[in-house]
Amino acid sequence: FGIATDENFVITTTNRKEITEDNFSELVQDGVTLYLLQSVDQTLLLATKERIDFLPHYDTLVKSGMYEYYASEGQNPLPFALAELIDNSLSATSRNTGIRSIQIKLLFDDSQGKPAVAVIDNGSGMTSKQLNNWAVYRLSKFTRQGDFESDHSGYVRPLPVPRSLNSDISYFGVGGKQAVFFVGQSARMISKPAESQDVHELVLSKEDF
Repeated sequence: FGIATDENFVITTTNRKEITEDNFSELVQDGVTLYLLQSVDQTLLLATKERIDFLPHYDTLVKSGMYEYYASEGQNPLPFALAELIDNSLSATSRNTGIRSIQIKLLFDDSQGKPAVAVIDNGSGMTSKQLNNWAVYRLSKFTRQGDFESDHSGYVRPLPVPRSLNSDISYFGVGGKQAVFFVGQSARMISKPAESQDVHELVLSKEDF
C-alpha cells in the first residue's frame, strides 16, 4: 500500500471499529469491507462502494402475496405499505431527546427523475452494517443472527399509549422491502449515524435483482 515504515495507520470496519489482535477473528470475515486509515476518525477522501450478497429468506416467497391478501379482503393495500415505511422513522426517532421530525414527501418533478415517495426523519441513523442487514430479509426486525447488527439496536418496546403511534406498526407487519417494491421499483436509503461523520447509502432495485 505504499506505507512508510515510520507512518502510523489503522485498519477499521466500515463502522469505524479498529481491527486489533483481540477482535480480528470476530470482525474480519470473508467478504468484509475494511478501511486503511491514518486514524479511526479520518475523513474519507472518496466515496466507497460495497456490494451486498445474500440468499433471500423463504418468507420472501411465502409472504410475497400479502398485499394481494389485503386487496382481496376489500382493503386498499397502499396505506399498509406507507405505514411500514413510516414505522422505520418511528423506530429511528423513538429515543430522540428533542423534537421527533418525520416528513413524507411525494415527488412528481420529472426533471428530478421518476416519481418517488420520500420519508425523511431526524432519528439516530444507521451504520453501514445496519443498512446491510435491513437489505437482508429476516423473519422479524427483532431477530438477530451471528454478527448481525440489528437495524433496531437497543430498541425497547414502549408501553401502549392511547391515541399515539409507538413504532409497533410492523411488529408482526409486512416488511419494509415488500412495502418498497409494492410502491415502486427501487429503494434508496441515505443515513448518517448520530455519532459518526460518515453518510451511508443503500440502493435496492428490481432491475438489479
